[in-house]
Amino acid sequence: MEEKIFQMHAEVCKSMANPTRLRIMNLLREGEKSVEELRERLGLPKANLSQHLGVLRHCRIVSTRRDGLNIYYKVANPKMIRACDILREVLLEQLQEGGQLMKVASRKNKSS
Repeated sequence: MEEKIFQMHAEVCKSMANPTRLRIMNLLREGEKSVEELRERLGLPKANLSQHLGVLRHCRIVSTRRDGLNIYYKVANPKMIRACDILREVLLEQLQEGGQLMKVASRKNKSS
């Protein structure tokens, strides 16, 4: 069972390891969006967008709803947005720490 969870975790991380998919998730945090709305807001060709949405759908990160000719996407589980937010916070902290380290190194070089 534990090995299965590690495998699933790796698959989800792999599917999220793409800036375009992260941008899609960021738009979907606002709520359900049609493929056309996502395409317009992201400025992507429909085929490229469909490919990215397919990856997210395969890992059950997003879910779909059809209404006539339109397909709508939403985040399947809001915890995925929280997970993205936490990781983003960590990355921002690392950037800030990196900036602080650069200032310290710069001061040391000036005093040498």
